[in-house]
Amino acid sequence: MAITALMIALLPATIVWTSSDANKYRKLVWVSVFLTFDLIVFGAFTRLTDSGLGCPDWPGCYGAANPFLAHEKIVAAEALMPTGPVTVFKAWIEMIHRYLAMTIGVLIVAMMAQSWYQWRKTKRAEYAPWLPTALFFFVCLQGAFGAWTVTLKLQPVIVTIHLLLGMGLLSMLVWYGGRQNHLNAPRTLVSASPPAMRNIRILAGVAAALLLVQLALGGWTSTNYATLACTDFPLCGGKLVPEMDFEHGFTLWRELGKTAAGHYLPFSALTAIHWVHRNFGIIVALVAGYAAWRAWGHDVLHKTARNIALVLGAQIVTGVATIYLSFPLTIAVLHNAGAAALVLLLTMLNYKAKYQYDIAKKAASGATHPPSSTVRH
Repeated sequence: MAITALMIALLPATIVWTSSDANKYRKLVWVSVFLTFDLIVFGAFTRLTDSGLGCPDWPGCYGAANPFLAHEKIVAAEALMPTGPVTVFKAWIEMIHRYLAMTIGVLIVAMMAQSWYQWRKTKRAEYAPWLPTALFFFVCLQGAFGAWTVTLKLQPVIVTIHLLLGMGLLSMLVWYGGRQNHLNAPRTLVSASPPAMRNIRILAGVAAALLLVQLALGGWTSTNYATLACTDFPLCGGKLVPEMDFEHGFTLWRELGKTAAGHYLPFSALTAIHWVHRNFGIIVALVAGYAAWRAWGHDVLHKTARNIALVLGAQIVTGVATIYLSFPLTIAVLHNAGAAALVLLLTMLNYKAKYQYDIAKKAASGATHPPSSTVRH
């Protein structure tokens, strides 16, 4: 498995080192961002096609490094349970997901090693190794939850945490990528006063916190297969407030489809899960939309704010479409991709607002030096 991961990682590594970008380290960070976004989207595809147990062991597939070597065992399992979770197709989906995850792990190890080497050699701020080291431990934690996702048979709370850790990894990489961009580019002065930029920072931070809650609710909805618990919109079962079982719906530690006592999960519990996710999404859309509107008038934030508005609109469309189109796979994957895009964009908005606030504060105080986070040693 390790050899497979190293071989696959050679492709993005080759792209980095043969690129025209003079700063290969920054290129490595942004290639890792791109692949992490792809991993999240493919992870959604894996979950939505019920391929999470396509290989019911970890890290290999029936003890083998790939489904080719495990073909006989996969076929035998499929013959015993034709409608079960194990098929050749699902095994490949699951293993491709794992290969991609391991590739990102290899790139983060390379990032950490390079940062420590260059930091000890040059002491330049762009190579400060603290965040790459944190990324390494974070991706190890993510890998552990990936293993538990399989060994605990898709237990909803484990799968949801696995999703949240993936989104967290994406956010950390985007923040680090933004830092690399600003450390290697001239400062752009802003006309906004420090209080105005501080207010945007606060709004962006609140929007990001609310998005985190919504991601958890969305993951909980998906992992409990509650997407079609309400098949109309804006009502649910023809009611504004339908019959709901919050106690069983939001009991965290339980098996998939079961209550904590081991009974089948009542439909009213699934309704509660769906209804909360749907209505909390309205709050997130309003707050994130307002943050984007406040940032819209600032040149350095305008592009990010515009993209947030576009993705919010797309999320509303795909969310409603999953209900009216009876949960088509493509729409559902796009809805998950939109959630990852919001994480990326709100992280960028938070970083840019912080960076511009530091510049505006320095300019207002009459300082001539860039913010301390951008000083090269």
